[in-house]
Amino acid sequence: MSHSVKVQLVMDVICVHSYLGYTRFTRAADRLRAEGVQVTVEFLPFELAPGAPAGGRPLLAVLEQTFGPQAAAGALAFAERAAREGLRLEYGKAIATGTFDAHRLIAEAARQDKAEPMAERLFRAHFTDGLHIGDPATLARLAAEVGVTTGHVPATDVRSRLDRVRRLVLSRGITGVPVFLIENLLPLTGSPTETTLLAALRQAATTNGETS
Repeated sequence: MSHSVKVQLVMDVICVHSYLGYTRFTRAADRLRAEGVQVTVEFLPFELAPGAPAGGRPLLAVLEQTFGPQAAAGALAFAERAAREGLRLEYGKAIATGTFDAHRLIAEAARQDKAEPMAERLFRAHFTDGLHIGDPATLARLAAEVGVTTGHVPATDVRSRLDRVRRLVLSRGITGVPVFLIENLLPLTGSPTETTLLAALRQAATTNGETS
């Protein structure tokens, strides 16, 4: 088997399916890494609500306003299912916000080989801690917590990358996130199980080994 596999993850840190999918992916990747396989991850930014203001509003209220009164009940039911996998989703505290600056922070972290812990911290900040991840002061605290320095990635770079990723996703007929682009394989969308993701990673690593 090859000792490396490259993965691109298309996600938004306010997308609950991205959080669940990323958690499952991380567990699968760590299992493969424990076997000596290098799993290289690149985050491709995607905004669920492009251009949404960074000002915060209660998430449940936004869900009800956007999708109707059943949205809150659906979110709470999803939280119960996620809890079985160790995720604590505190919808009652969550704050809806734009995510441009959060994606910029992940890009900063990627330059310092800390994109994975930074993404996880942003997901947890939003869904578990009830933090406002559109707020610059909050993002600065989270960056310091993970050990990421900022000021290296221009906003224009993030905007052009968001545009490219959206075109890439749409060109493949995909309309939502998360998307797992594992080299040599067709894209995986939604929240595949940890077992499915591990099998896909192992298949890609095996294919790499056969062609290297």
